[in-house]
Amino acid sequence: MAVSFDLFGTLVTQERPDDPWDAVAAELRAREVPVPDDWEAAYRESHADLEPGREQSLVDHSRAALASRGVEAEVDVVRDALLAAFDVPVGVRPGAPGALAAARECGPVGVLSNCSLPGLADRTLSRADIGVDTVVTSVGCGWRKPHDRAFEAVADELGVGVGKLVHVGDDPRADGGGRTAGVTVLLTEDVPLSAFPGWLEER
Repeated sequence: MAVSFDLFGTLVTQERPDDPWDAVAAELRAREVPVPDDWEAAYRESHADLEPGREQSLVDHSRAALASRGVEAEVDVVRDALLAAFDVPVGVRPGAPGALAAARECGPVGVLSNCSLPGLADRTLSRADIGVDTVVTSVGCGWRKPHDRAFEAVADELGVGVGKLVHVGDDPRADGGGRTAGVTVLLTEDVPLSAFPGWLEER
């Protein structure tokens, strides 16, 4: 048996910018990247034809948004600007430490997160002082929850079949989608993190 946890909203709290395009624009300007006058529109437009469930790196998306307005920017510069734009305080949700400790007693523990910005999940875990055996993000595996392949990816990283994976999350659609892959899913609205150790004991 292995346990995976959703990250944002489940293990940690993090206040994202209300207008992320503005936060990104400020960090791009700080790095001397020209920001188009209609940046909000460019940022919110789709610039790739993706298969349903596929994830696109926010770095690639942002560079494509800039390029659509005739602005070229280096990968590293855009990535650093994005990480700075989403560099916000992190809080650990009540019950998370106990839930993680209980999960570790049963087997390997991982994080499965819909996160399109490379490096953000690892940075968030480090700031929250949360350690896990593996971190699988949508940008890393290429698939967003609720796609089966996202859950298959974290099960594979944890060394178990999907039938031996328990996934804990807060989003009925994204996290609940694990059920179609054969995963045992616990939603925090049904089993709060504080009750998770007791749930494990009963298995």
